Amino acid sequence: MNIFVGNLSFDTRDDGLREAFAAYGAVDTSQVVMDRDTGRSRGFGFVEMPDAGEANAAIAALNGSDLGGRPLTVNEARPRAPRGNGGGGGGGRRW
Repeated sequence: MNIFVGNLSFDTRDDGLREAFAAYGAVDTSQVVMDRDTGRSRGFGFVEMPDAGEANAAIAALNGSDLGGRPLTVNEARPRAPRGNGGGGGGGRRW
């Protein structure tokens, strides 16, 4: 199960996030999302846990709990919304 973790302290790193969730079961991956330009944490991340029961226990226990001095927002991650093709880049004929 993919889990969204919000309101992270800007000092929290991947290993700290993994450690918090590992108390409830196996953790496949943990990632704090970083800003491309500044290299600083964006204040949220994702944890992947293979067992749904353990993941739900972690969500119930950690939602609202304190990590790094901030109350966490923890819930099942929603699928990413499709993004438009957006970009310019030209791909067509020039003349």
